[in-house]
Amino acid sequence: MTRQLGVLGGTFDPIHVGHLDAADAARSALALDEVLFVPSHDPPHRPMEPHANAFHRFALVALAIDNLPGYRVSDVEARRPGSSYTSDTLRALHAAGWRPSELFFILGTDAFADIATWHEFPGVLDDAHFVIVARPGTAIGGALAGTPELRQRVRPLDRANDRAGRTAIFLVEARTRDVSSTTVRARLAARQPIDDLVPPAVARHIAAHRLYVESNLHGHSEKVRGT
Repeated sequence: MTRQLGVLGGTFDPIHVGHLDAADAARSALALDEVLFVPSHDPPHRPMEPHANAFHRFALVALAIDNLPGYRVSDVEARRPGSSYTSDTLRALHAAGWRPSELFFILGTDAFADIATWHEFPGVLDDAHFVIVARPGTAIGGALAGTPELRQRVRPLDRANDRAGRTAIFLVEARTRDVSSTTVRARLAARQPIDDLVPPAVARHIAAHRLYVESNLHGHSEKVRGT
């Protein structure tokens, strides 16, 4: 029986309900058996260091998905020194026995807009299927606007089990909540509640360890991605 593993990478600084929405949408649309969350150690496309260290970000993801069947977290990037490249992570999964046709890398439309800048592009697209989930402000119809040459790789969702030929791109229209890690950090810096932005266990861990309390927290929104 064919296994289908979703892979959702990102800085998760911190993880929020938008990340979970994207995972839910991809899993439902493609009938994925599991979704593996992979917090990065050193995200190469981020212009600054993560505000929380890799230990805390891994813990936040673990708390967010605790008791959610079919979701698990991996420390493959947190343990690996240097830049956290998706291509390296996918090759590690290949070495663990997963074939490219069994892997479904999940990212939002906003992150996919930068795909041409990723390490080992376009070869990385051969290492797994790519699942592009609609995000607020970036319609699914415009997902390939910057890389029209990739349209030939798009496959209908009902052909996710078709293992013939090369890996594909799947477009998932979904309603995901309009949340960013930047918004979460800004609220925390302003001593405002984040109950509607993150799972309760995540909020408790952040409060217990006084994460993201600096007054100068600002920067780019974290995209649902893994680069």
